[in-house]
Amino acid sequence: MNLIAHVEIPTRDIERAMRFYSEVFGVSFGETVEIHGSRMAFFPFKEGNDGASGALAQGEVYVPTLDGAVVYFSVANIDDAISKAIALGSDILFPKTSVDGHLFVAEIADSEGNRIALMTT
Repeated sequence: MNLIAHVEIPTRDIERAMRFYSEVFGVSFGETVEIHGSRMAFFPFKEGNDGASGALAQGEVYVPTLDGAVVYFSVANIDDAISKAIALGSDILFPKTSVDGHLFVAEIADSEGNRIALMTT
């Protein structure tokens, strides 16, 4: 069993965040749902595949930050993802760096002010 089961990324403006993540990662979100007084937009998820489920979350307890946990997003082309993020106003917080000659990582700020990471092999 993988330890991480689900991740919620704080947003101030869930529609803006959905546009950012849709453009940078090429994913689609369904309708937002309300859970315990907060709005959620779920990332695509298929049971049995690697990775945890996740959602964008807007509510009183969800405060975007550069100082919290860092969520890594797997991308096919890290340079393309960085370019799309920059075009949407993102800042590069940690430049594309090789971990072992095959794995590359970078960190950017999302549209809401969260630190997120990109990873590709």
